[in-house]
Amino acid sequence: MFTPSEKYFLFSIDLEDIRFRMPDGEKYAERVPAMVDKYLEFLSRHNSKCTWFTVGDVARKYPSIIKMLADEGHEIACHTDLHIPLTKQNKESFSNDLKRNIESLYNAGAKNIMGFRAPIFSLTPNTQWAYEVLEQQGIVYSSSVLPNPNPFYGWPNFGENPRMVGHVLEIPMTLGRFFHLRVPIAGGVYFRLYNYKALKLNFDMHYNAGRAVVSYFHPYDIDTEQERFMHPDLNGSKLYNFLMYYNRKSVLPRLDSLMHGMKLTIVPYRDYIADIKPSLVVG
Repeated sequence: MFTPSEKYFLFSIDLEDIRFRMPDGEKYAERVPAMVDKYLEFLSRHNSKCTWFTVGDVARKYPSIIKMLADEGHEIACHTDLHIPLTKQNKESFSNDLKRNIESLYNAGAKNIMGFRAPIFSLTPNTQWAYEVLEQQGIVYSSSVLPNPNPFYGWPNFGENPRMVGHVLEIPMTLGRFFHLRVPIAGGVYFRLYNYKALKLNFDMHYNAGRAVVSYFHPYDIDTEQERFMHPDLNGSKLYNFLMYYNRKSVLPRLDSLMHGMKLTIVPYRDYIADIKPSLVVG
């Protein structure tokens, strides 16, 4: 058990290869293995393990990476089989997708899969049928909700605290203030837009409220050498594509500064729910 004074940092990686979502993507250089190594170096510096929400096609392409992560004590969780948002699926197609995702992760060496994250936080009021599918396939927690309006998806008024939806624990994204907006401060583009002082202020706000900080990062978020191309799922927006590349060099130094300056504790999601909802954890 953790002490009440622990500052939980639910640092996590959405382990996906963005090339696989592009018709001609594999003409670009392979980058995922090198970025996994960089994240592992960061985690090693802080003696930490984390959760890797992993797409099925990545597990099939890089099974040795999945086995290595699992063998070293990291948590492997689901991120769908082909990174198709829930809004482009129905209950039946998602059930088949999730089954393939789970099978691919286990085949690659994952152990005791408990968690799920929807692509692009596409678990919304209109797709909450997904919780029934998650429960049917043995998933006990999700971290798939962005509890505010967003240019792509969002679930306004979900709330910022973890809560049960049916028999699945939902752990929503942590929001911070960005001018007049409420955005997921602890990951992705937004983490790169903030300066360190603003990050620390927003982290402190959540810790003072007794909440963990829930994050999400991708291999490309730290990749300063990735080739330039229009990323998928942006509707061809040049602005959003610019932001995809913006300030990637800042991510790992800022993470190091936050870890040292705030004395944060990175834990896998499974360990966090074992602390707050021990009845959900079996075995």
